[in-house]
Amino acid sequence: MEDTFSIGDVVVGEVTGIQNYGVFVKLSNEQQGLIHISECKHGYMANLDGFIELGQKVKVMVVDIDEYTEKISLSIRTLMKLNDPPHAARLKKIRRKNLPNIGFSSINKQLPKWIDEALTAIETDRFNLKKYRGE
Repeated sequence: MEDTFSIGDVVVGEVTGIQNYGVFVKLSNEQQGLIHISECKHGYMANLDGFIELGQKVKVMVVDIDEYTEKISLSIRTLMKLNDPPHAARLKKIRRKNLPNIGFSSINKQLPKWIDEALTAIETDRFNLKKYRGE
């Protein structure tokens, strides 16, 4: 009976070989796959010494199947939990030094003067508003 695998399958296999570029895993009597060194764990991994041993059973996920050569690419990394915080880190506010803290107070001081100027302009009809209203 021939076992068929598809991308996304989670399989338990036995380590049959270790090379400097990855680990060979026996998936069934007829098929084996390769776990590339980059798919062994999150982050950088210089070599596989002490990470895995021959004959060890490993749980892997099928991440790719070459349709021409029928080679199976496996991953342990996709099954590992990544230690990410549940929320994004908050950035600390940096208070700017040596800047005046004036805010809107300068506008607040000028506002009464601007209102008086506008009322005076309307009362004296400096903008010829009566002409546009037809008076």
